Amino acid sequence: MRYLPKSRWKKAGLVLLLIFGLIQFIPGPERNISSATAHKGMEQLYPMPDSIMQILKAACYDCHSNNTNYPWYSNIQPVSWFLNRHILEGKEELNFDEFETYSKRRQQSKLKSIASQVKDGDMPLTSYKLLHKKARLSGKERSMITKWFLEKYDTSKN
Repeated sequence: MRYLPKSRWKKAGLVLLLIFGLIQFIPGPERNISSATAHKGMEQLYPMPDSIMQILKAACYDCHSNNTNYPWYSNIQPVSWFLNRHILEGKEELNFDEFETYSKRRQQSKLKSIASQVKDGDMPLTSYKLLHKKARLSGKERSMITKWFLEKYDTSKN
């Protein structure tokens, strides 16, 4: 393997630093912040205890609602683009603020899926938990979420 001389490493580093600096001037994507109240949200259809709502807001709502609480590093490119893609994919899969607009069948599927993914530790995503301490659910919190969503799933089938 051939190594670059030190001067080439310096030049490569400067070029990368220049590119990084220049992309900061490219506007980031539109932010996922809505001033509208969620009239079609899950909590309208399935009123939930405050304990469940607090867990969902801390661990799920940034990617699965119409309002994201953006961290400071979301102003840095290309992080902003990565976060935006993540949020769009999350909302496409499940949007708590639009839950009532889903068909009954899709609602049932989502209730069961949420319980399963939280129970199995698939949600919240590991990459999210690394930077968001409140999203690291304890066994008790996982159990509460799983139980609540499965109860709603069972009652919604009727």
